[in-house]
Amino acid sequence: MAKLREITVSPQLKKHLSQGHPWIYRDKLPHNLRFETGEWLRVKCGGWIGFGLWDNKSPIAIRIFSQRYLPDPPWFKAQVQAAWDLRQPLRDQHCTAYRWLFGEGDRLPGITVDLYGEYAVIQTYMEAANGLLDWLVRALREVAPLQGILWRTKHLENLEDRSTDSKTQLLWGKEPKGDITVTEHGLVFQVNLQTGQKTGLFLDHRENRKYLGEISRDKTVLNCFSYTGAFSFYALRGGASHVTNVDVGKQLADVAKTNVQLNHFNPQQHTFVTADCFDVLNRYAQEKQTFDIVILDPPSFAKNKKNRFAAIRAYTKLNALALQCVAPGGLLVSASCTSQVSPEAFKEMLSNAAASANKYLQIIHEAGQPIDHPLPAAFPEGRYLKFVVGKVHQPV
Repeated sequence: MAKLREITVSPQLKKHLSQGHPWIYRDKLPHNLRFETGEWLRVKCGGWIGFGLWDNKSPIAIRIFSQRYLPDPPWFKAQVQAAWDLRQPLRDQHCTAYRWLFGEGDRLPGITVDLYGEYAVIQTYMEAANGLLDWLVRALREVAPLQGILWRTKHLENLEDRSTDSKTQLLWGKEPKGDITVTEHGLVFQVNLQTGQKTGLFLDHRENRKYLGEISRDKTVLNCFSYTGAFSFYALRGGASHVTNVDVGKQLADVAKTNVQLNHFNPQQHTFVTADCFDVLNRYAQEKQTFDIVILDPPSFAKNKKNRFAAIRAYTKLNALALQCVAPGGLLVSASCTSQVSPEAFKEMLSNAAASANKYLQIIHEAGQPIDHPLPAAFPEGRYLKFVVGKVHQPV
């Protein structure tokens, strides 16, 4: 093994690094540094020492993995085991789909692993992570019984980007034969690990879906950006009188229909509209068609800080339209996976949207990320998910 090289960074970074922040941006380093992508470095900062992985292409030049040890296969397995143990409550609830590793949240920066039954799906968000795949595959196999391990590559900085520009390949075991089914709080969902957005199901909303089901009895529900309709099926189980899914994605209506059948719901209580959600909301608002509950869970509107204000404008427009489609005394359920928009900025956006729609919005529930998306205390960038439920009133 080559000798471990060292790098000394500005003492101005010591506070964040000692608190456990895992990133060192390239613009905080001298321009003449030359290391190999995937090279381990001993990082020094005013008496603080850590071990990080260098990446030549990412704006994040170094990701810190440990403050005490140079990572090796046993260390790697220990982190995978710790993440597995943290999610035991989900297995106790018979949930067979969840995020096993959440990158920085589980002290393995740039890497996520989703578990679907006996299949693990790895996603990497930096080129430097490619050299860690052998360690990761070995650790996953040693910690849990698996049939196959897949790898979806997407070299992006946003861990929750929901676009589909990724490729899947088999790293170990066997590939699933077509679609598979997973269970979540007693419901059954069909997922496709090779072609589905993300890795088949938006796992971060599991508890939010459960909450929605608890408030949906006898309600009409409009689920925008529904993907395959997971929110809607919790609503149906909770006693909703009818749900309408809206998503522009092709073939999603067929998957939603399959999920209706798998869960033995009445197909007459379920409608899927394949169309642009902005267009549908605008049409419903003009026609004064309303629903007891309107759900908004759009894709990320901002991939970086430069897009933040444009994203807030888009969220404001979207939520203002949706508020016009909520029946008096009904509920707006609004979510965002845009890490560039903070929880406080998101609520300020909601207040502006309510003013634009001439509505009064009363927040009755707010949530962030579930247990399988843990957040380091010193890493606010990892707090991406916002979920707000508000009761909609006319101004008084």
